[in-house]
Amino acid sequence: MSKLALIPLALCMASCAGAPSVPQAPSGLAVTPAVTPTVTPVVSPAPVPARLSGLDLDGFDRSVRPQDDLFRFSSGSWLARTDIPADRSNYGTFTVLEERAQGAVRSLVEAAAADQTRPFGSDAQKVGDFYADFMDVDRIATLGATPLAAEFTRILALRTPRDVFAYMGHGQRIGVPHPLMLYVGQDARDSTAYIASVYQSGLTMPDRDYYLSPAARNVALRADFQRYASRLLALAGEKSPAAAAQRIAALEGRLANHHWTKVENRDPVRTYNKVSLAEAARLAPGFDWVAFLEGAGPAAAKVAVLDVNQPTYVKELARLVRATPVADWRLYFKFRLLDAHAQYLAPDFEAERFAFRERALRGVQQPQPRWRLGLQALDGALGEVVGRLYVERNFSPAARTSILELVDNLSRAFGQSIDELEWMSPATKAEARRKLARFSVKIGHPTRWRDYSALEVRRGDLMGNVLRAHSFEHERQLAKLGRPLDRDEWLMTPQTVNAYYNPPMNEIVFPAAILQKPFFDPEADPAVNYGAIGGVIGHEISHGFDDQGRQYDGDGNLRDWWTFDDSARFRQLAGRLVAQYESYPVIDGRKINGQLTLGENIGDLSGLTVAYRAYRLSLGGAEAPVIDGFTGPQRFFLGWAQVWRRKYRDDELRMRLVTDPHSPSEFRCNAVVANMSEFQEAFGLKAGDRLYRAPADRVKIW
Repeated sequence: MSKLALIPLALCMASCAGAPSVPQAPSGLAVTPAVTPTVTPVVSPAPVPARLSGLDLDGFDRSVRPQDDLFRFSSGSWLARTDIPADRSNYGTFTVLEERAQGAVRSLVEAAAADQTRPFGSDAQKVGDFYADFMDVDRIATLGATPLAAEFTRILALRTPRDVFAYMGHGQRIGVPHPLMLYVGQDARDSTAYIASVYQSGLTMPDRDYYLSPAARNVALRADFQRYASRLLALAGEKSPAAAAQRIAALEGRLANHHWTKVENRDPVRTYNKVSLAEAARLAPGFDWVAFLEGAGPAAAKVAVLDVNQPTYVKELARLVRATPVADWRLYFKFRLLDAHAQYLAPDFEAERFAFRERALRGVQQPQPRWRLGLQALDGALGEVVGRLYVERNFSPAARTSILELVDNLSRAFGQSIDELEWMSPATKAEARRKLARFSVKIGHPTRWRDYSALEVRRGDLMGNVLRAHSFEHERQLAKLGRPLDRDEWLMTPQTVNAYYNPPMNEIVFPAAILQKPFFDPEADPAVNYGAIGGVIGHEISHGFDDQGRQYDGDGNLRDWWTFDDSARFRQLAGRLVAQYESYPVIDGRKINGQLTLGENIGDLSGLTVAYRAYRLSLGGAEAPVIDGFTGPQRFFLGWAQVWRRKYRDDELRMRLVTDPHSPSEFRCNAVVANMSEFQEAFGLKAGDRLYRAPADRVKIW
């Protein structure tokens, strides 16, 4: 999958870095409870059931003025009475939908596991046996680390740098993220063709900053990391685990020192470096590409052209492989193998993994129920088989039709917005219009389901099933090379609560599980639907025109279709948005990284702006009625606000400020609407209101 293969609405919405567990009003958006809130116009709430509007009025906090803090006005009571479950790092609307989808999937999967009549090789057999084996904790406990014995033997046999390069390639086949990862995606300069690409990886902690930053918390986490590595190795029988862990931590630190930053990796031009193997050898002297690709399997060994995403990193990796004792690489590979597969081993391994990856890094208090972990594992191994079962019972053709109608309205509104832009020239507008016209839309689920017939699942062989599933997916990806582009492929399963834009495909995709209340309710007021799912649709359309997506044309090719002056004006507007978000303190004085979050912030702002235009178009010039005491425009913004209900643990929020391209939920609400004149008018904002921003200071890009 290309690093830019999908730009999701909320890759971390449902698991996003957390804010404080008890939300605090940030500087500049503080709540003043002593001020009596007013909503303009002031209308006494009518005795109309909330379902007519689609607003969850019980979650509102009427002591907060929406003009000061829309996020807490719409969600303050919910925030006050909602505790983050002990097994979660954050909790909100997306989590609720995720739990709803998981509950539906669980009943289907458990029925398959209990069915003794399913024939071997059938989809039901594969799903049922994979899940049943994962749930058989007593049997797993008796096996210790022995399911990985063959891999341990393979690692112990490594003797030379060439062996190290080959095993690095082998890691692709067994689901272990080694220092260089191989994937297949569309060629960014020729979107009709697939290309094999390599991308930096290999770090256990979330980002290079965790290894390099002198901050006290990062220093403490580095010590936690060493203890974690030592304990996993000790459980696997390593004779000197503490010394081994120290060597592993030092090696990962050297890798981190050469990793590109997340902001650098957002540049699709810098990260596109298409070369032949001979050119790759000159790019990274000493890197044994032949050994690496042979290790990745017969199909990979035939690769003759590569897209090297981070050339300087690969150059330094080649040097590191040859400068580091092979014995250190053996320890590193063993640890990475254990870390990647700890949840499929005896409970002690999973307990150590939880203690570091969930409790230390994210502040989670207790593990999730085993069945939830089982569904997550199943989603990775047989996701579309499960997805087909899910949509048969949980998604209707009528829902698809309704969403397509909304998409059509949003596209029409986006086109009008392009036409009315004052900062863009006619030549660039024509190209933008062409790109918009070539968008494709996928709703609910694939039209052609993935074929898993080549994947064997054996009862009583959990680790074997896991490794075979990784190998199956690896070979499926490599088999794309040289074949026509598969435009029917989905990059998310239907049971995923998310959405995405795929630049090389120029497509927007909405899985079935996100098309539920409160995002979309066919019985709800259109204003709320346009604010919620309409904002989601607009967000994904806008990704085609954010700072990354705008660099791809209507055919999905990385091509500069902008005039020089228009590009400069876009960058100036984007720079203002960066500055705005970097002014918001979040936790411990830390602020949002405006460059890292720029694409998502543009998606939110432009998407909601276009969704509002589409809502007004849907009214055909009529005024919406007042429902639940709110006008139509007010309900639109409240519909957007209530989908961002979320609470976070402090550690989760700290992690996401470094790693997450999305802003914390509070700012996906307040920071967006503060830029919109439509919001200012809907709620009658004036100078002195905390969300008021003078017209000259409001950013509008699309």
